[in-house]
Amino acid sequence: MIAAAAGILLVTAAILVGHAIQNRNGTLRAQWPPLLASWDPHLGPGTPAALAMAVLVVAYGPPLAARLPWRGLLAAAWAGSAAWVFSMALIDGWYRGVERRLTTKHEYLRVIDRFDDIPATLRDFTNHIVIGEPGNWPAHVAGHPPGATLTFVWLDRIGLGGGAWAAVWCVVVGSSAVLAALITVRVLAGEHLARRAAPFLVLAPAAVWAGVSADGYFAAVAAWSVALLALAATRRVRFPAAAAVGGGLLFGWTCYLSYGLGLMAAVLLMVLVLARTARPVVPFLLGALVVPAAFTLAGFNWWTAYHLLVERYYQGAGGIRPYAYWVWANLACAVLASGLAAVAGVRRSASYAFGAVRELRTGAGGVRRTGNGAPAQRLALLVLAALVALLAADLSGMSKAETERIWQPFLLWLLPAAALLPARTARYWLVASVVPALLINHLLWTGW
Repeated sequence: MIAAAAGILLVTAAILVGHAIQNRNGTLRAQWPPLLASWDPHLGPGTPAALAMAVLVVAYGPPLAARLPWRGLLAAAWAGSAAWVFSMALIDGWYRGVERRLTTKHEYLRVIDRFDDIPATLRDFTNHIVIGEPGNWPAHVAGHPPGATLTFVWLDRIGLGGGAWAAVWCVVVGSSAVLAALITVRVLAGEHLARRAAPFLVLAPAAVWAGVSADGYFAAVAAWSVALLALAATRRVRFPAAAAVGGGLLFGWTCYLSYGLGLMAAVLLMVLVLARTARPVVPFLLGALVVPAAFTLAGFNWWTAYHLLVERYYQGAGGIRPYAYWVWANLACAVLASGLAAVAGVRRSASYAFGAVRELRTGAGGVRRTGNGAPAQRLALLVLAALVALLAADLSGMSKAETERIWQPFLLWLLPAAALLPARTARYWLVASVVPALLINHLLWTGW
């Protein structure tokens, strides 16, 4: 409760201080700080569906998650997550909330026609990142490696062009991140905690920004990389080496979707620590090298592009937004996008941390241990690894505002921390997380 109260105070301070700064000189470049949003109270066709989803999962989610067969739970979680994200997006209407989101002037679909010759475009990609260069890319295209845009180019090539298909892709694939998180928690910390985490993953407050943004898709790719490595490390699949290679391939692709997602290495490393094995490292690295090798041979230099992106970042709003505000206001955005249950769970994770590290050092904390407290301690370390990645992104100075959207791959791994809270309070924590998300989506226009 103290942690949740601290989260509320942090959000309140970010709102009050942010509005004072923005009204004084406009340097925050956000109309409703700390969120990139504007005041716009509204209802939409998704309102009844979102309210129904919230009520049903709060009322029946915890007992269903405890009773359903494991595969049934996975199917229900994916369907529930997709329904939750779609219903939240439809609060803004089909056109404004779904079809148009990925076609605005900053988004990937604006440049599909410039990828008619993909190899030539990749060789020329870095020449259009910095503002002032002829034909410089829109903000999101310039701000990401070309893998992000290529996803939508390939969708267009197979006949799924336009904003509607792109949105469906992002929601359906993005919501599968719930499955990856559940599988990972199950193999590393036990099925009991995975089942308790399921309702919180389904009703993730980040659905406000996952529907519809490409960052939800990025989160799923990164999450499946973690899940495949966890399956390989614990040898819970028939062909662990193949799983490791698959995880590596997805991590390589992750790094070519967003420059900052290399920080997911912290979560991947924690998977190996918890499994107490380095066996999957070689096949994982072999898989991880495939995507960088392919892009490099095609003429795209990741490091050159990243340094040009830094220049582009400081040419725009990133060079104006004050670090002194956003370095802590970003965390207020994380509170809103992950929910108060995750905040309380992270606090409980911290309380387990010392005991978990002590068990790992003495060799008693492997994934096969079933003693009291061990599963919770392992989950706590996984959550804290994601928190470390998030804090590194925050301190880098390359995350100023919009973190409620771009931090989705990290925030996903904070949500299972809610499983560490007392089971009898699960419904109350679900309500505490979902009500602010519904209010944000109905009172603000987030633009994502």
